[in-house]
Amino acid sequence: MRIKYLSKQDIKIILHYLGYIMEGIGVVLLVPIIVDLLSGEFVYPIGLVPPIFSIVLGFLFAFKFKEYTKLKFKHGMIISSVAWLWAGFIAALIMMLILDISFIDAFFENISAWTGSGLTLFNDVESLPMSILFLRSLEQWIGGLGVVIIFISLLIKPGTSAFKLYKSEAREEKLKPNIKNTLKKTIEIYAVYTLVGIALYLLAGLPLFDSINLTFTTISTGGMSIKNANVGYYQNNIVYIITMFLMILGATSFAVHYRMVKTRGKAIFKDIQFQFLIVSILIAGILVTIFTHLAPLHVVFHIVSAITTTGAKLATPSELASWAPPALIIILALMVMGGSSGSTVGAVKLIRVITLLKSVSLTVTNILSPGRVVRIKISEKTVNESEMKEASSYIAVYLFFLFLAWIIMTYYTNDPINTLFDVTSTLGNVGLSTGIINGSLSTFPKILLIFLMWLGRLEIIPILLTIQIGFETFDQSLKLIKRKIRRRMNN
Repeated sequence: MRIKYLSKQDIKIILHYLGYIMEGIGVVLLVPIIVDLLSGEFVYPIGLVPPIFSIVLGFLFAFKFKEYTKLKFKHGMIISSVAWLWAGFIAALIMMLILDISFIDAFFENISAWTGSGLTLFNDVESLPMSILFLRSLEQWIGGLGVVIIFISLLIKPGTSAFKLYKSEAREEKLKPNIKNTLKKTIEIYAVYTLVGIALYLLAGLPLFDSINLTFTTISTGGMSIKNANVGYYQNNIVYIITMFLMILGATSFAVHYRMVKTRGKAIFKDIQFQFLIVSILIAGILVTIFTHLAPLHVVFHIVSAITTTGAKLATPSELASWAPPALIIILALMVMGGSSGSTVGAVKLIRVITLLKSVSLTVTNILSPGRVVRIKISEKTVNESEMKEASSYIAVYLFFLFLAWIIMTYYTNDPINTLFDVTSTLGNVGLSTGIINGSLSTFPKILLIFLMWLGRLEIIPILLTIQIGFETFDQSLKLIKRKIRRRMNN
């Protein structure tokens, strides 16, 4: 019989690997002290306590349970799910200590940053300390690749355990036969593009601090800005074009970036997801320009931001809310689709959309020509029935959670249209908003939005598995306690 709950050994295995990730999270959250010291603000030292706590506790877990290394996929999914919450929790403690804000608001802000959602509850981000602004940008940059992926590449030995943790963060593609080398190559590509982005912004006339933060939040498709007006603050078309370029880079599969080097750039134009991305941007750009009569560059910027799930914006939330309904519906559809699988984006992912469209085409063909054998191919690769089912099932589950969250949020906002837009943005880790999401929301809606950001970033399944196993383990623990009580009473 398959055991659905966690045994003591399971918990020890989870804590062992989680310990490494807790150490890594702690080290990353120490980095903003450099910005604090250079800026002369000296507000971050009190914020060193939570990351040091994470490092010490992580070391104890990794060392104490070092013999428990037989990792299973269920362990990997639980580790991945818990790691993202832990990252948000430790960073939230930092903000609570420095900014004196509530835990829920701090947790929302940091989960939004880690997951690349880019939503904020702060009305005036420019009043925040530079170290906190950099903290949010750094979280987005790390979260773009994945909290687990970054730290297993640095702290965990190559092998089946590393691969299971890699897959637990909804990753499948391998740039190299060895998962360690795959991660190394992915980080190299990411780092090179980051340096390119910083250099381009510097050439465009931006200060170094702005260039670093804007690159971190754009290449990671995070979109959380250090300016109240987001990218619109700069009033610079060159900055807008650079930002769109980086958003598209971030939304393109790392496997394609890797193949570009070998094919001298040809691979990117042969990739079906990239082709679908560009065609979607062009078609949506024409339609939204017609519906809104806005400047084409501003329209395309928001379309690129939506489909790449970046959430960078030139328009204020109130301006975005005033767009023609057909334009908002197009933006909403793009936020559901997202960019390429194997990139930094959230949402459904283009490969699933393409697979679904191909399977619908196959269904129609089978109805019109029964008995005819037709094979679906995507990029010269045959798509089997299980892959088609996975794509349609995931999209169905995704839309179910979207619909359910929309109903709940509408109860609190009384604004169904704008609420649907913002909920779609939250689940897709996008960050575009019509103003529904703000600091005045009550506690429960904020918790729901935190859950949606977490759910969207990990592609639902690992979290559902974690919740199910958590309930089963809790139920099993209660049964054991009841049995012990009965035995004592009988004795």
